[in-house]
Amino acid sequence: MLRVGITGGIGAGKTTVCNIFRALGISVYDADQRAKKMMAEDHELRNQLILQFGTSTFLEDGKLNRKYLAEKVFTNEDDLNRLNQLVHPFVLKDYKSWLQNIPDAPYSIREAAILLESGTYKDLDVIIVVDSPMDLRIKRVIQRDKRTESEVLSIISKQWSMEKKQKFASFIIQNNEKQFLIPQVLHFHQLLKSQSEQNESA
Repeated sequence: MLRVGITGGIGAGKTTVCNIFRALGISVYDADQRAKKMMAEDHELRNQLILQFGTSTFLEDGKLNRKYLAEKVFTNEDDLNRLNQLVHPFVLKDYKSWLQNIPDAPYSIREAAILLESGTYKDLDVIIVVDSPMDLRIKRVIQRDKRTESEVLSIISKQWSMEKKQKFASFIIQNNEKQFLIPQVLHFHQLLKSQSEQNESA
């Protein structure tokens, strides 16, 4: 089974693209959602987060204080790096376990915002970058997350530029509201199936 990674800057449309792949019967591991789940539920990770970022990391009801943590890491690059270094080993272990339990298919997908920045792309066979114009990305995130433009730009500044991401891409999907997404996904779906078949027969 080919291991495919999908990434792109915030607001590029990774989730929309992954939902199309899901509709084609492909299993998708959402690394960002799994990370949030583990930060909330894994006792070892919770304890490490409290040690690093203080008791305010969790609310009185035990839930992750996402607002507090986001304010910490998106205003301090060292804190962001510390958070990533804490969480990524847990996510990687979870991903490997997930791979063992998904239905057999030509390929599977790992979706992550910082797939490249974290270095976890190195264990994957194919990288797909979802590209989108900056103005559209900002507009989408403001509407989706109810953030201000300055907050969105601050998050974008912490991620690699699209130009840098594209250098690592096996394929690029354009989500610019000019080119239809579904035909692009179908095209790459067929390419990935063919590549998987070639690997198996080699």
